Amino acid sequence: MAMNEKLTEEAVKKELETLAVQLNQANVAYHQADDPEITDAEYDALKRRNALLEDEFPHLQRPDSPSLQVGAAVSEKFGKVTHAVAMLSLGNAFEDDDVSDFDARSRKFLNVGPEAITYTAEPKIDGLSLSLRYEKGVLVQAATRGDGAVGEDVTANAKTIQDVPHRLANAPDLLEVRGEVYMSHADFAALNARQEEQGEKPFANPRNAAAGSLRQLDSSVTRSRPLKFFAYAWGALSEPLSDTQMGAIERLKSLGFQTNDLTEICDTPADLIAHYRLIEEQRSGLGYDIDGVVYKVNDLSLQERLGFRSTTPRWAIAHKFAAELAWTRLEAIDIQVGRTGALSPVARLTPVTVGGVVVSNATLHNEDYIRGFDNKGGEIRDGKDIRIGDFVQVYRAGDVIPKLADVDLSKRPEDTESFAFPAVCPECGSPAVREDEDAVRRCTGGLICPAQATEKLKHFVSRKAFDIEGLGAKQVEMFYEDAELPIRTPAEIFTLAARDTAHPIKKLKNRMGWGEQSAANLFAAIEEKRHIPLGRVIFALGIRHVGEVAAKDLAAHFGSWESLVRAVDTARPAAMAWRAADLAEEAERQQAKRDGRRAKIKESRDQAISALNVLITATAAWNDLIGIDGIGATVGLSLSEALANEDERLAIDALIAQLTIEAPATVASESPVAGKTLVFTGKLEKMTRDEAKARAEALGAKVSGSVSAKTDLLIAGPGAGSKAKKAADLGVETIDEDTWITLSSAK
Repeated sequence: MAMNEKLTEEAVKKELETLAVQLNQANVAYHQADDPEITDAEYDALKRRNALLEDEFPHLQRPDSPSLQVGAAVSEKFGKVTHAVAMLSLGNAFEDDDVSDFDARSRKFLNVGPEAITYTAEPKIDGLSLSLRYEKGVLVQAATRGDGAVGEDVTANAKTIQDVPHRLANAPDLLEVRGEVYMSHADFAALNARQEEQGEKPFANPRNAAAGSLRQLDSSVTRSRPLKFFAYAWGALSEPLSDTQMGAIERLKSLGFQTNDLTEICDTPADLIAHYRLIEEQRSGLGYDIDGVVYKVNDLSLQERLGFRSTTPRWAIAHKFAAELAWTRLEAIDIQVGRTGALSPVARLTPVTVGGVVVSNATLHNEDYIRGFDNKGGEIRDGKDIRIGDFVQVYRAGDVIPKLADVDLSKRPEDTESFAFPAVCPECGSPAVREDEDAVRRCTGGLICPAQATEKLKHFVSRKAFDIEGLGAKQVEMFYEDAELPIRTPAEIFTLAARDTAHPIKKLKNRMGWGEQSAANLFAAIEEKRHIPLGRVIFALGIRHVGEVAAKDLAAHFGSWESLVRAVDTARPAAMAWRAADLAEEAERQQAKRDGRRAKIKESRDQAISALNVLITATAAWNDLIGIDGIGATVGLSLSEALANEDERLAIDALIAQLTIEAPATVASESPVAGKTLVFTGKLEKMTRDEAKARAEALGAKVSGSVSAKTDLLIAGPGAGSKAKKAADLGVETIDEDTWITLSSAK
């Protein structure tokens, strides 16, 4: 499938690398830890994006590509079992056209007409895959899927499942039966009730409960859990079970295995889709979770001819359901304020069960979403707005916050009114403004807004920021409200011990929930973090758009807090002019839209840049700031505005006075690029751009995203364009990738 967007190979490489990391983490969480971090829908979307990029750029497929992997590596807690026949995953279909494409691909591969292929269609159970090995009719081994090639030995646990026979009569001498371990809704509810009675954490959903129960080191725990097993496939065999998929399933049933009665034979894609719709209608009443319907070529000889791709069979596909839906009443819309001042609307719902989980809250994104529009002004939900009292459709998958899919206008109360999004902050009463290019309305109160202040403090003490042991989100809220020993700015964290010592009565050790040792531990943890790397300080400030990576880039470039502040302050007049140019561009764009003409944005920007050139010193500082690789105008403007805000600047200065800030690590002066400013351009063929940047920084170089008079060296790969020309005009030394590799490897 061709991509509509224009991407460079470098951008594709970066995205494939990111997708590989995200999908690997998701696989480990789902298959190994039984604790999914993202929803099935989000996982499927990432997989589809990865496949789309690899289809368009096959030569960029990574050795660790998610498309080449199945499941996750086995846990070290269990013995390992090598599958005699790999346990592969299935390709996915999401639309009816995907089902027709599956049929067409199968017929084209086999060079047969439509009448030559029939299919089976069966519910896709949402549980944990299990393989059971029988020799001479005796169960000798049970294993999870693992990574498809090697699974976990769970033989003792599998033998406690009532649906798993220990002995078979009239079975092949060697038979591997494969299927899904699951838990019914009723048994899941009873198990969670027992968990809560015993003061233990309830399970999030039946799939997690089933997987966690099967993967217990103590089989007596598994025995106490109400697990079930559906058989639907096989692995190694000493003789065939049948010559068709349906015949083999019936044979497994005759051997004593539970099989799914909703499995049917279908002759055409239309029949497959019709059975999918039938199962979808019955889904909520089945009593167990399914997440789609699996289609398989019925003739086993055709299955053998179709064979396999690297991780999926060509003869089967899973037609996934959309996220499960439910209807309920919208009781209220609350506005929450985040650390950047963003006003986020949250729906408060009459509790409803969706996918086995009770839902009472849902995100409403922003004011446009409530009004029935997306971030580009296009209609969503056919333009229907959302009002308090509405009957709304809720969807969710996994443990993320649910969303609203639709509104039933026929059940809308007559006295409802359109929701008026607040123009003032509900927490502090400051004006809440929305910039033209922003979909979010934000409180302008800054640190005087208690919601922003507490959220900023929570961010400040978070793991990747100051990471102060004993000072988490709950403690931040407690200290913020404390009248005797308040913490309302980051600097007050570092004066807490002194204020506690000086307080005549209300010592921390005497407070409820605290003691002498816990108070002493907190003071010691705070004292330890007075010495902290520059990158962590920048990130901890919670400046909008300045994330962990940008903070590290800024720290590496400037080397000290004083240098960073001096550069930002010097660049401020240019930053203000840049902001004015942005606003002028947006005004021009909106006016042109109203007039039915195309905006002259290029001309507007050129005029703005010309105006900037008048500010010689400021412009040089600004170009240096936004020219840092990974830092652009958005980050530059955020830094400038944060440090120009009088209240915020006072709070930051007070914090800096309490700290000893460590400069980024430097390398030996023998490095041939130490202290130099480098720019990479064009296509690097022997290393990724990220690897090249990391290597340069490790050698003490600064990496910039643009060429200027301050550039010492340009590394140009094939396709280098304007940057190479500018470097030549400025007399900047230019080398190729091979020379860079030699230079950066020099001892």
